[in-house]
Amino acid sequence: MRSVSEAVKHIIIINGIFFLATLIFGDITYNLLALYYFENPKFELWQVISHMFMHGNLNHILFNMFGLWMFGSPLEKIWGKNKFIFFYLSAGFGAALLQMLIYYFQYTSISNEIFSLGYGFDSIDKLLREGLYDPRILDQISENTLMSLIQAYNSSMVGASGALYGVLVAFALIFPNSELFIMFIPVPVKAKYLVPFLIFGDLFFGFSSYSVGPIAHFAHIGGALTGFSIMWYWKKKEFNKNRWDL
Repeated sequence: MRSVSEAVKHIIIINGIFFLATLIFGDITYNLLALYYFENPKFELWQVISHMFMHGNLNHILFNMFGLWMFGSPLEKIWGKNKFIFFYLSAGFGAALLQMLIYYFQYTSISNEIFSLGYGFDSIDKLLREGLYDPRILDQISENTLMSLIQAYNSSMVGASGALYGVLVAFALIFPNSELFIMFIPVPVKAKYLVPFLIFGDLFFGFSSYSVGPIAHFAHIGGALTGFSIMWYWKKKEFNKNRWDL
């Protein structure tokens, strides 16, 4: 940990504190700080940032914090603390925004389909709050479609993965030929090949039914796109480290 940069170290500590709070207080912490779909009663404005420091289990936080230390520290040493923090949080916000837009599209498209069949808000409300299907709706809309509506409405998102994907993109752009070792591949892979491979993997799993576990693939894509957009803008405007020093 001697090579960990200052901001990265503090972000890791904050994540650790949040994770410890989850272990101590359980669902109370999760319900308050995870990011819920914005039309859900559990949604609170602070969740847009607090969810980035929450994690579902030990493996989740260890993987993300290892990635943050490995790829974030070199970036902070080049950019400085303030610029890195701005970039990291922006990537996290972009990740949350895209995932919420996906949930919104799912929710509104299925709701409109139900409305087009002549059913009102009461049928959707019963479906969302009680998980009860109107048998007449099931004759016209599949149970899997209705489950997608429930999942979008009751979705909650935690983790630093979206922000981390922005960091990965920045790392690959600055250090494209860095050779990285990943599990199950016995040879090193250059960052400029590995990061696009990860992003295309999320695109595949996001648009298919083959996802392993409750992974917010579009949050990963949102973080990556945000990171790429910021890097492109900074390069165009020739932003440098000194502009962020206080």
